[in-house]
Amino acid sequence: MQITNTMEIGDLGEIVKQHGVLYGKEYGYDATFEAYVAEPLAQFVKRKSPRERIWLAKLDGKLLGFICICELSNTQAQLRWFSIKPEARGKGLGKQLMDKALSFCVEQEYQKVVLWTVKGLEASTAIYLKYGFTITQEIEHELWGQLQLEQCYEKVL
Repeated sequence: MQITNTMEIGDLGEIVKQHGVLYGKEYGYDATFEAYVAEPLAQFVKRKSPRERIWLAKLDGKLLGFICICELSNTQAQLRWFSIKPEARGKGLGKQLMDKALSFCVEQEYQKVVLWTVKGLEASTAIYLKYGFTITQEIEHELWGQLQLEQCYEKVL
């Protein structure tokens, strides 16, 4: 397993596809979810900010998981696009990616990390709570073809 922070040709599309296929299959999301992932991910790639980073976990060139830190302000970062393919789950990959992301936030002297998710993603929620994130906001609205309870988690560094 190799974890890299360099985007290669095809990675952006693969991240979008993996999100769409995975969340469509596991949670019934519609195609608007791919657009939700694609637009800000493309902007992240184009920015090339030194205060932002993505980590890609690959095995034999196959993308198995990823996590990203985006800059919200000088003091706040946003954790985004954290996903592990089903066949790679339960092997510590999520922990490795989360450790890299949060260490980077400390190095960049962010004071807080924010992430948005939806209720019902139990494995992700367990990781966030284990790492000291707490829910600070909940908003119910229509997202990705269904009613969702969107949740904001924050972690003070």
